[in-house]
Amino acid sequence: MGIFDKIFNRPPKPGKPLPVTDDSFELEVLKSSVPVVVDFWSSKCPPCQVMGGLLNELGPQFAGKVKILKLRVEENPVVTAQFQIMSVPTIIFFRNGKMVDRVTGLIPLRPLKEKLEQLSR
Repeated sequence: MGIFDKIFNRPPKPGKPLPVTDDSFELEVLKSSVPVVVDFWSSKCPPCQVMGGLLNELGPQFAGKVKILKLRVEENPVVTAQFQIMSVPTIIFFRNGKMVDRVTGLIPLRPLKEKLEQLSR
């Protein structure tokens, strides 16, 4: 295995937010056996980059307890419309396939961590 394979083909770190799409949403979110957080984001949204950074930071602490996923709204219109995403970033928290909480806009690190802790119980 070459150096580039070692660098670029590494498995994702535990807890790192992973992409989800219109096609994989039902399996990854609605049928998940663990609670799920979905970050609805856009590549043209600076606050979305901040939210993504916060979820990247917190993700490893919740590995195995909460699945953290990212859905890019421009590429996934079906789920975006289904959950009436009108503004990004929007974070939706799911337990047993049902939405249990929702936040639109930036949320500071401490309240975000508290929401993840509550979800993981």
